[in-house]
Amino acid sequence: MATEKAYKLLAKQEGISNSQAKSMIDRGLVYVGNKKVMIARGEIDERTIFRVIKIEKPNIIFQNDDIVVVDKPAYVNSDEIERQFKGTQLLHRLDRETSGVLMLVKNEEFRTKAIKEFAQDRVYKEYIAWLEGVMSEPIEVDKPIVTQKKNNKAYSNVSSKGKPARTEFFPDIVSAKKTKAKVIIHNGRTHQIRVHARYIEHPIIGDEQYGGRRAKRVMLHAHKVRLLGMEFVAPEPKSFVTFE
Repeated sequence: MATEKAYKLLAKQEGISNSQAKSMIDRGLVYVGNKKVMIARGEIDERTIFRVIKIEKPNIIFQNDDIVVVDKPAYVNSDEIERQFKGTQLLHRLDRETSGVLMLVKNEEFRTKAIKEFAQDRVYKEYIAWLEGVMSEPIEVDKPIVTQKKNNKAYSNVSSKGKPARTEFFPDIVSAKKTKAKVIIHNGRTHQIRVHARYIEHPIIGDEQYGGRRAKRVMLHAHKVRLLGMEFVAPEPKSFVTFE
């Protein structure tokens, strides 16, 4: 059986460069059947036919002279969105596989005001998550989080040496040993929901880094944000509504 490195075979199949192919695999966009291709440099049968997930474009939810708010698709880094909207600066970040409300500011005066709201925990942040296991009643986690960076990758943990972090989980639908929940966060540390979900033994489905089972993506969506009297809502993705 003749084999080829996965990214080289994908590049030939899609008519793209090797680096573009490698990036697509690293993002988690490439499948063989229902199985995600995990290692770009892994050897694979050269007769393999890949299936590539198409990335949606970010939709603008709201825009004025101070701010542009987009519904960020999954599989896209927040920095890439910033580059698409010239003259803006990220007010906060969402993890690559997290979709939903992402805010970018257009001037320093508004940015200073908004950052003050975040610092004083006056920004309402509501997410939707599919969690492992059955959550039968609301759970609040008030545990500090510490974040370390290794090989340019962040990893967070509950630790007494960390910064304050509080997350509220409200179960909505329970289906076949998994729970769809509304999640409200305070403080907003790196990977806060993902770490607190693992801490209560209900990791987010698709979040293999923090103990979730493999899925097409991390099943976390930033649904609603309220800031300085404005409310922004990113509709729930179809994959969340139909996820069974």
